[in-house]
Order: sequence, then C-alpha cells, then structure tokens
Amino acid sequence: MTNRRCKPIPKKTVILASASPRRRELLSLIFSEFEVHPSTFDEASVPQELAPSDHVTYSARSKAAEVFNHHPKALIIAADTIVVIDDQILGKPANEEDAYRMLQKLSGQTHQVYTGIAVADEGDIYTVCECTDVTFRELPDELIRRYIATGEPMDKAGAYAIQGRASMFVTGIRGCFFNVVGLPVSRLSLLLEDLGYEVMMNH
Repeated sequence: MTNRRCKPIPKKTVILASASPRRRELLSLIFSEFEVHPSTFDEASVPQELAPSDHVTYSARSKAAEVFNHHPKALIIAADTIVVIDDQILGKPANEEDAYRMLQKLSGQTHQVYTGIAVADEGDIYTVCECTDVTFRELPDELIRRYIATGEPMDKAGAYAIQGRASMFVTGIRGCFFNVVGLPVSRLSLLLEDLGYEVMMNH
C-alpha cells in the first residue's frame, strides 16, 4: 500500500461499527474519542464456502460499508472474529448446548482465531486479517458446564473469552493476544499508519 503524507489521527469523526465492549476498550488505546454505531449486517449471510481469512474480511468489509453509507464523512472501523478448528468455523453459540459442543471440540486441541478488520476512509475500504493459534488443556465435562453456567460464553466466538474465566483453559498462544479478544491493535495501528495517520498522538 502506498503511504500518504503522515497526518494526525483524523479530525473527522471516528466510528466503531461494533457493539462489543471489548473492541470499544481496545480501540480506546488508539483513539481518545470515537462514536459507536453497531452494524446490523447479518454475519450468518457470509458465504460459507469462503476460507476463514476471506470469511472475516468479507464480514468486516460489509459492516464497514453499511455504516459508511450512513456516515460518509467519518472514519469507520469494523471487525469480525471467528474461531476455527479442523476447518470448521465456530461463531457465537446459539444456546448452552451449542456452547457445550464447541468447548468440548476445543478441549485439548489447538485452534485458530481469525479477526478481519475493515477501515472505510474517504470512500475506500481497506481490509486486513490476523490469525492466532490458541491451545486449550483438556476440559472435564463438569468444568465446561460450570463455565457455561457463568453466562460468559454466550456472546463470544467459539464460546469463550480468553480475557475472562476461560483464561484458565489456555496452555499456549502463538500470535496476537488482542486478536483473540476481538481486535488486533497492532495490525489495526499498522493499517492506519499505511493510510497516513499518526497513531497514539491524539491524547
């Protein structure tokens, strides 16, 4: 990507196209002020034949495009995260039994977490993808049930939150930790720099 002349983090409105409190917290490391306008794009409508990296970038791009249509003068940031094991995509669980099935599948295995990021800026949309390997210890059924009873897994891709109680499941991680949380901060900051924006200069 060709660098533009470096400029401060934009005076324009910055919008996060996600309702995720985790993404909001992580984005605040780059932007001191931004608005939140969650996209209504249906993640289930992403073509299932897409490879994981294409799946998340397609979804992130669609979210960014939708919000950009309503806020064409803003800088839009959108993201989508999935968990993949044995070529199977695990999104957010539909119910407790679905969460149990996912966690049982992840037990004692190494899986991948993909996050796609899309930045809509001045009519163009730029996308990147980050992948992290995560290894779980063996999870006894009783522990899985107790974890599900906390309610934590129910709105998380792969039915777990690495920054929450599921941290005790993780025996290894290779790659960006924040990618697993839902927003790879380093990759996003590099994309913004490629677009000519100075990062961490707006506080």
